[in-house]
Formats: sequence, structure tokens, C-alpha cells
Amino acid sequence: MKSVLDNHPSLKAEVEKVAEVAGYLWQKGWAERNGGNITVNITKFVDDEIKALPAISDVKQIGITLPYLKGAYFYCKGTGKRMRDLARWPMQNGSIIRILDDCASYVIIADEPVQPTSELPSHLAVHNRMLEQGSPYNATVHTHPIELVAMSHTKKFLQKDVLTRLLWSMIPETKAFCPLGLGVVPYELPGSEALATATMHELEDYDVVLWEKHGVFAKGLDVMDAFDQIDVLVKSADIYLKAKCMGFEPDGMSDEQMKEMSVAFNLPK
Repeated sequence: MKSVLDNHPSLKAEVEKVAEVAGYLWQKGWAERNGGNITVNITKFVDDEIKALPAISDVKQIGITLPYLKGAYFYCKGTGKRMRDLARWPMQNGSIIRILDDCASYVIIADEPVQPTSELPSHLAVHNRMLEQGSPYNATVHTHPIELVAMSHTKKFLQKDVLTRLLWSMIPETKAFCPLGLGVVPYELPGSEALATATMHELEDYDVVLWEKHGVFAKGLDVMDAFDQIDVLVKSADIYLKAKCMGFEPDGMSDEQMKEMSVAFNLPK
């Protein structure tokens, strides 16, 4: 079957990047069954040929009006689809959608009428906010990292920046590659408007947000950038938990050492 990607190498490379990340999420155990979602703004890869493609679905309502998404295009993981399958067959387990001029609805245009994730409204709301702010970020990733979810099961790590400070202190690269740290959203019903609203609030100050007892939500320049930030934070969490399993509380880097890192790499204090 002919794919819209066949004559669009830049778009194909971007979708293949999504497939690569989907494989990593599965291999790491962060994407059980159909867990997790990926949504990427692909508008910059869309040419007149793609714009002329007819809808292959009925008009579908987003549920909210998102004025900065008018005429935008997204690649979205399909609802009920598994990351391990998306890694092998991205256009059978995800789809390309076009946001319509009312900014409140969309149609699927390629390759198959795969219904996007049920969390599409919250993902699109984040993309709308990023465009409103003139942000260069184009990707959002939601996944279930075991170590970070485990750490969210105690209230002491849910206080503002407590977990950020701890994770930064485990290995120097964490602050270098995740300079904004980790925001925290107390438990909300998955897929709820309350969860989406709280997440957008935290994304004003952080690139990665921990959902208590659920998972993380990250934004990035592309899907690989979003994945990399989660991956670095999980490495720090793993170091901490392994030290605890060895029977001791890890010292972590001192405040002076982290200040030195900030100065050396021109990072936020």
C-alpha cells in the first residue's frame, strides 16, 4: 500500500524517529499494553501535495477550541495501539490529522483512519500553548517510567522541586541535560481536563512533568529530545533506587558542586 511518506523524505524521517522512540519506550518497560502517547507537530514538513489530500474520516471534534492550531498537521499515536507495534508499523498504528479552520475539529488524512489517542485534546492543548508562546518545541510524549512512578508514591518527593534537587544531585549530566528539572502534578484522573490543565501550568516552568502514581509528560524540540530528557531523569532515579537497595542513602552532589555545574554550563540556577 502506498504511503504519504513515500514521496516526502523529511516527513518520513520524522515519523521514523517517532517509531524509534516508541521502540525505546517498549524496550524500557515504560509502555505496557497500549500505555503512553506521542503527538508531533509535523506542519513544517507538509507541502501542497499533502494539503490537497482528502479526508479519510468524518470530521471529529476535539472538545475545545485551540486558535493557534488552525491549519496545523500532527502525527498521533492511535488509541488502543501498542508502542511495540507503532515501532514496526507507524502508519498502521498512528495517523496524520489536519486541524480544521474552526480550530475545534480535525480530520484524518493519512495513511489509514486510525483514531488518535483519547488523550489527544490534552496533547493538542499543550501544542496550542507552545505555539501561542512562540516555542520551538514540536513534540509531546507521555509514558510510564517505572522508577519515577515508584518515587511518586511518597509525599516527600511530591513537594515542589524536592525530586528535581535529588535527581540533579545523582549524576552531573542530569542538570546539564534537564536544566529546568521536573514538575509535579498531584494525582488526577487520567485523561481528565483537570490533569491537562495542571500539566500545562507545570509546563510553564518545566519541560518534563511527573504525574503522581501515573507517569510523565514531556515536551521537546522533537520526539527524540522529549525522550532524552525523560531518559536522563530516569537514569538518576535508577541510581538513587539502586543505592537505597544497597542499604544506604546516597550523598548526592553538594550544593556547591551543583552551583559549579550551573556556572560551567551556563545553566539556570
